Amino acid sequence: MHTSSVICCSSNSLSPHAIFVKESRPFSLLPLKQIDSGANFTFSSKLPSTSSHIRPLSRFNRIITHSTAIHELVETTSSAPPFVQTGYIYGVHGLQGEVRVKPSTDFPELRFSKPGIRWLKQQVSGTDTIHEIELVEGRGNPGQSWIVRFKDINTVEQARKLVGSAILVRDEDRPVLEEGEFYTHDLIGMTVILKESGEPVGTVVNIFNSGASDLLQVKLNSLRKIPDQIGNSEIGAGDSGPLVWIPFVEAIVPSVDLEKGEMIITPPKGLLELNVRSDERSKKERREIEWKERKKFQRRLIAAKKKLQEMKQEHVFHGFRYGEKDQGTLLANQIVTVNSKLLQKALQNIQIPSTRSKLLQYLSAVPRSNTVKVCDSPSSSGNGMLSEPYRKLQRKGCALTSNGKVAIVLVLEEIEDATETTIANSAGSENIHLLSKALLDDHLRFVKTEDRSIVPLLLVSPTGSVNSLQELFLDHDYFAFDPQKVWFLEEEKLPVVSSSVEEHSKHKILMKSPWEFLQKPVGSGGVISLLSSQDSLVDELSELGVEYIEVCKINQEHENSLALVGLVDSCQANVGVHFFKEIALEEDIDVILSMSFLRMLVKQVNNLQFEAVVGCNSYVDNVEKEWVDVIPTAPNSLEFRSSIYCCLNATPANKICVLYPTV
Repeated sequence: MHTSSVICCSSNSLSPHAIFVKESRPFSLLPLKQIDSGANFTFSSKLPSTSSHIRPLSRFNRIITHSTAIHELVETTSSAPPFVQTGYIYGVHGLQGEVRVKPSTDFPELRFSKPGIRWLKQQVSGTDTIHEIELVEGRGNPGQSWIVRFKDINTVEQARKLVGSAILVRDEDRPVLEEGEFYTHDLIGMTVILKESGEPVGTVVNIFNSGASDLLQVKLNSLRKIPDQIGNSEIGAGDSGPLVWIPFVEAIVPSVDLEKGEMIITPPKGLLELNVRSDERSKKERREIEWKERKKFQRRLIAAKKKLQEMKQEHVFHGFRYGEKDQGTLLANQIVTVNSKLLQKALQNIQIPSTRSKLLQYLSAVPRSNTVKVCDSPSSSGNGMLSEPYRKLQRKGCALTSNGKVAIVLVLEEIEDATETTIANSAGSENIHLLSKALLDDHLRFVKTEDRSIVPLLLVSPTGSVNSLQELFLDHDYFAFDPQKVWFLEEEKLPVVSSSVEEHSKHKILMKSPWEFLQKPVGSGGVISLLSSQDSLVDELSELGVEYIEVCKINQEHENSLALVGLVDSCQANVGVHFFKEIALEEDIDVILSMSFLRMLVKQVNNLQFEAVVGCNSYVDNVEKEWVDVIPTAPNSLEFRSSIYCCLNATPANKICVLYPTV
């Protein structure tokens, strides 16, 4: 019987210090067009992914670029040939020695289905070793994993010894890229030169994917002179200069010379001043701050783990025993960011009838004096005439909006119109941006251009779309909104749980991978939770003079919004609802909340009501210390949803007003 010696053949053993990097997974990006020199630039500091195979964006065309959700890992000496990591073995499949692989490459078909020599990186007695092994065959598996078989690995016992290994290929075996495409580690270390003066300004130290484009992280040269608003000021004194972000787009990086190790940039005025440290703290002081941040994160992690333990969800910690440092960090972030209080409330609501089923009952109790009937599209009504009472409400709503008394919360949802997950996410993001642009450019259906500078705007977008949405607004001068009054928020999500009761009589959190929770958006009710978790945001809105908050969706008509605001103000109501024909399905939402009522809801966020929706979701599970993919053939899980309409049960009926459509 063969043992693990199959992969430890000394004649093929390579230096444990061989260089290796990781290939990447695909993301869809929007183009960043040429920016006027007077534009204000803002880049999110939250940059979760590192690009491995990238291509500068053209001025106008949308392209696909390749990125990875984990940082590149480059190991020492140049004397050994470099390797590229393509995947990670996280479990055993079946009884014939097959293993389960989590890909980290843009080319899974090439890497896992084509037979040939590969290398495995394993830890032996605390030391990394790299050994040759032959891949016999592989096939894709639902859940974005692969099933792979290696030569002479024929039993479960042999396969188990491979779990925890990284699969590598030689750097020289990388696919040849098209003209204008680059691998990340070919760009890192390149000298960055200003085209205008020929002056070297810094060195590329990393590349990140921001969701809209790849960003070069450039360390500026020490003692470099950068003009400020008064004159020239000297920054970056010391042994290293500050770090700045430069969009990797053709308009800003027109030339990349790999042979010379140089790239030419033509940055708009003010770009290099972004993200430069304004203080003069020493390296020791900065390290102390970083240490304090790490300790703070550790305390948050301990507290979050304790809450999950109290909920009998200890199984989510199993991933810490597998994978590398990056995967452990990913799992730690998942644990820290999950809203355990909201999850606990949702679990308690599983047997409680949904608020949405009571919606019509709530609205039927509203006094007739608080209701107005109106055509869904008043500007397109048969005779083009509007009633005087309706016009009066419109004028009142217009006056309140023009005076900055109304803030708008715009809820954007992912639009899945493809079966492949990555394609669906890409298409969904593109559709969101098209809908956003269409709505915000339509002055008749949204806030008038002349009023936008005074209207606060909060955009709630799907996970992963925040940065690209920021770029969209930056690219279009914020559509005339004041950048200081625009907030970009990521939608509230909760883990999906098993529909059947597991051990300890608990519904079990399902895992997307050993290091990721399977999570779904909670719906419009999550806006209340978001506002409660954003420190001082409600206070900021109050300081701006906001009296009403409108919560609406992107995929609906907004012609009645002004009248609804006017109606709420006239009735001195807490809540105003625009009644849609499909309102019970929550496909359309247009709700006005008074600031005083919103403050009460935010303080009582634990009273949010949830509905458990049965779904069919694939997940991974740790069975007898092995990770296995679970592909259901019937509904197996519960997804938690909360509607903004649940706020109706927190106010008397005479404090609710409604706009009804005419039949």
